Amino acid sequence: MSEQFPSPVGVKEKRNAMVLSLAVGILMLALKASAWMWTGSTAILSDLGESVAHMIAVCFAAYSLWLSLRPADENHLYGHAKVSFFSAGFEGAMISLAALYILYEAAWSAWRGPVLSHLQVGLILTIAGALINGTLGWYLIRTGRERGSIILEANGHHVLTDCWTSLGVLLALVLVMLTGWNYWDPLVATLAALNILFTGLRLMRRSVSGLMDAAAPEINRLIATLVESETRRHGIGFHNLRHRNIGDAHLVEMHLTFPDHTLLRDAHLVATQIEEALEQNIRPAARVITHLECEGDHTDREEA
Repeated sequence: MSEQFPSPVGVKEKRNAMVLSLAVGILMLALKASAWMWTGSTAILSDLGESVAHMIAVCFAAYSLWLSLRPADENHLYGHAKVSFFSAGFEGAMISLAALYILYEAAWSAWRGPVLSHLQVGLILTIAGALINGTLGWYLIRTGRERGSIILEANGHHVLTDCWTSLGVLLALVLVMLTGWNYWDPLVATLAALNILFTGLRLMRRSVSGLMDAAAPEINRLIATLVESETRRHGIGFHNLRHRNIGDAHLVEMHLTFPDHTLLRDAHLVATQIEEALEQNIRPAARVITHLECEGDHTDREEA
């Protein structure tokens, strides 16, 4: 089993990225809680609520990453990486819930009349939080894409929504300081919440697409082009080409048709070369399974 489906790439880097995400999440909670206690800002409270949801999602993502890196076993013959799509969906759901909470707090603040204080302190803490989250989000998304981890990529998008929320809070505090109109606070919080809700819905849509094995157009074109090029180069045919995203790699299956006189040894050598060509050119990784057929047998079955 381990020979057919080798260990995922970049295991150590993925784990380090998740540990960093957890550590920064705890730091952000403390920082935003302090900013809210100093200012009483609804926008900052909304930002704090988003961070609470983010921490819950990060804990689930950390468990999902640990599970996805486990090797295949008797009950999970293809490994555990499919949990990545569950994690992305959960992350998207938590983002969406945070957005709805922010909308509620913004509406309640506007109704009762916002009261703010110590805006300079809130400004400094918010700037620090935005810079930290922006850097972390970029790192998580880059690592997730390079290492084929949907879990890290979704976590990175969540961190970036946290950053956008902080930037919205920053804008609100600056406008209040410049104009003295406290209603900038709930107004900007509402706009930030709508942006966060869009990101959450997009993550949940991606989760559903992955669980339903929806083929991304770009990877579909890439695989088809590679297979057509390689089979043409070896002078053979193919059919029944299928592929699916299994979380940390693309599983590709196809039937290769050889001239009737081809020896099994030679056919197997060609099939191995085609498999290796696909595995070297599909990112983040590919697991290729081929079925060998004689052209005559395949033609007879089609005519029948």
